[in-house]
Amino acid sequence: MSIPIASSSNSWLITPNVGLTIWTLVVFLIAMYTLNKLAFPRIREALDKRRSGIAESIDAAERTRTEAEEVLSEYRERLKEARAQSEEIVQRARQTAESHEAEGKVRGQELVAEAAKKAEREIEAATKRALDDIRREVADLTIMATEKVTRKVLDDDDQRRLVEDALSELDFSTLAPSDGG
Repeated sequence: MSIPIASSSNSWLITPNVGLTIWTLVVFLIAMYTLNKLAFPRIREALDKRRSGIAESIDAAERTRTEAEEVLSEYRERLKEARAQSEEIVQRARQTAESHEAEGKVRGQELVAEAAKKAEREIEAATKRALDDIRREVADLTIMATEKVTRKVLDDDDQRRLVEDALSELDFSTLAPSDGG
């Protein structure tokens, strides 16, 4: 089986023909002229619009990025100020709490001291009343004992003298609270 190389009927396609080349060139130039006058300006215009749209988008994106950076910077500054203010508020609150605590301690100590003094005065008053009660009781017992021993009722002067003698023999100083303590 052999393949025919070229037949004479198809040879015009392969062999260069000057007329065909000129017509091809003329058609090509007409097509280029038509494309240059009609299509290329529209294509160029579309490409220019696309280029300017992209450039505007890039500019808008750059402006937006710049604005975003400014807003972020402002936000960070405000956040820093807010943190500083919150730390200052916390510090003031701590100082206030510490001063209230110190004032409370001082006031508490004052109240304890006042209560101790009041208790001491009350103890002294109770001790004095108790000593007075003991003296009266001793005087009454002395009078009763004397009346039983002597079997007679003593008048006021005799009673007073006996009581003073009995009381002078008793040492009530050990029962009284000491002033130094």
